[in-house]
Amino acid sequence: MATDSTEPRITLHPHSRRVRVTIDGTLIADTTRAIELRERGYPPRQYLPRDDVRMELLTPSETRTHCPFKGDASYYSFGAHQDVVWSYQQPLEGMEAIDGRLAFYKGVSE
Repeated sequence: MATDSTEPRITLHPHSRRVRVTIDGTLIADTTRAIELRERGYPPRQYLPRDDVRMELLTPSETRTHCPFKGDASYYSFGAHQDVVWSYQQPLEGMEAIDGRLAFYKGVSE
Protein backbone atom coordinates (compact mmCIF):
# COMPACT_ATOMS: atom_id res chain seq x y z
CA MET A 1 0.00 0.00 0.00
CA ALA A 2 1.42 3.38 -0.98
CA THR A 3 1.92 6.01 1.67
CA ASP A 4 0.45 9.45 1.07
CA SER A 5 3.51 11.72 1.16
CA THR A 6 1.30 14.72 2.01
CA GLU A 7 0.53 13.24 5.45
CA PRO A 8 2.80 14.37 8.27
CA ARG A 9 5.52 11.86 9.11
CA ILE A 10 4.42 11.82 12.76
CA THR A 11 0.97 12.39 14.23
CA LEU A 12 -0.11 12.39 17.88
CA HIS A 13 -3.49 11.13 19.07
CA PRO A 14 -5.19 10.90 22.47
CA HIS A 15 -5.39 7.28 23.57
CA SER A 16 -8.11 6.94 26.20
CA ARG A 17 -8.13 3.14 26.41
CA ARG A 18 -6.38 1.68 29.41
CA VAL A 19 -2.73 0.78 28.88
CA ARG A 20 -1.05 -1.59 31.33
CA VAL A 21 2.58 -2.63 31.14
CA THR A 22 3.82 -5.75 32.89
CA ILE A 23 7.22 -7.37 32.80
CA ASP A 24 7.73 -10.80 34.35
CA GLY A 25 4.37 -10.44 36.10
CA THR A 26 5.23 -7.07 37.69
CA LEU A 27 2.93 -4.16 36.90
CA ILE A 28 5.18 -1.32 35.71
CA ALA A 29 2.58 1.13 34.36
CA ASP A 30 -1.17 1.62 34.31
CA THR A 31 -2.83 4.59 32.60
CA THR A 32 -5.81 5.89 30.66
CA ARG A 33 -3.88 9.06 29.72
CA ALA A 34 -1.53 7.79 27.00
CA ILE A 35 -0.75 9.63 23.79
CA GLU A 36 -0.42 7.46 20.70
CA LEU A 37 2.40 8.47 18.39
CA ARG A 38 2.03 7.25 14.81
CA GLU A 39 5.13 7.48 12.66
CA ARG A 40 5.23 6.40 9.05
CA GLY A 41 6.96 3.04 8.70
CA TYR A 42 6.74 2.16 12.42
CA PRO A 43 4.09 0.59 14.64
CA PRO A 44 2.04 3.01 16.77
CA ARG A 45 3.53 3.64 20.23
CA GLN A 46 1.75 4.77 23.37
CA TYR A 47 3.61 7.40 25.37
CA LEU A 48 2.62 7.18 29.02
CA PRO A 49 2.68 9.95 31.61
CA ARG A 50 5.61 9.53 34.01
CA ASP A 51 3.18 9.79 36.95
CA ASP A 52 1.51 6.56 35.81
CA VAL A 53 4.78 4.59 35.58
CA ARG A 54 6.45 3.00 38.60
CA MET A 55 9.75 4.78 38.02
CA GLU A 56 11.25 3.28 41.20
CA LEU A 57 11.31 -0.08 39.41
CA LEU A 58 13.29 1.24 36.43
CA THR A 59 17.02 1.85 36.22
CA PRO A 60 18.43 4.56 33.95
CA SER A 61 20.54 3.10 31.14
CA GLU A 62 23.57 4.60 29.45
CA THR A 63 21.91 4.05 26.08
CA ARG A 64 21.04 7.19 24.11
CA THR A 65 19.65 7.43 20.60
CA HIS A 66 18.82 10.29 18.27
CA CYS A 67 15.76 10.63 16.06
CA PRO A 68 15.87 13.52 13.57
CA PHE A 69 12.10 13.95 14.00
CA LYS A 70 11.70 13.59 17.78
CA GLY A 71 15.10 14.36 19.34
CA ASP A 72 17.37 12.52 21.78
CA ALA A 73 15.99 9.58 23.74
CA SER A 74 17.22 8.15 27.01
CA TYR A 75 16.46 4.57 28.07
CA TYR A 76 15.57 2.60 31.18
CA SER A 77 15.91 -1.05 32.12
CA PHE A 78 13.93 -3.35 34.40
CA GLY A 79 16.07 -5.98 36.10
CA ALA A 80 17.71 -8.14 33.44
CA HIS A 81 15.55 -6.55 30.72
CA GLN A 82 17.78 -3.89 29.20
CA ASP A 83 16.46 -0.75 27.51
CA VAL A 84 12.77 -1.73 27.62
CA VAL A 85 11.51 1.84 27.78
CA TRP A 86 12.58 5.20 26.38
CA SER A 87 11.77 8.85 26.91
CA TYR A 88 12.42 12.16 25.17
CA GLN A 89 13.30 14.70 27.88
CA GLN A 90 13.69 17.59 25.44
CA PRO A 91 11.86 16.63 22.24
CA LEU A 92 12.15 18.68 19.10
CA GLU A 93 9.70 21.42 18.19
CA GLY A 94 6.29 19.97 17.43
CA MET A 95 6.82 16.95 19.68
CA GLU A 96 6.37 18.74 23.01
CA ALA A 97 3.37 16.54 23.87
CA ILE A 98 5.69 13.55 24.46
CA ASP A 99 8.10 15.51 26.67
CA GLY A 100 9.00 13.30 29.66
CA ARG A 101 6.52 10.58 28.73
CA LEU A 102 7.66 6.97 28.43
CA ALA A 103 7.18 4.44 25.63
CA PHE A 104 7.70 0.70 26.12
CA TYR A 105 8.86 -1.77 23.51
CA LYS A 106 6.11 -3.99 22.18
CA GLY A 107 6.10 -7.37 23.80
CA VAL A 108 6.45 -6.13 27.36
CA SER A 109 2.95 -4.65 27.66
CA GLU A 110 -0.51 -6.11 27.94
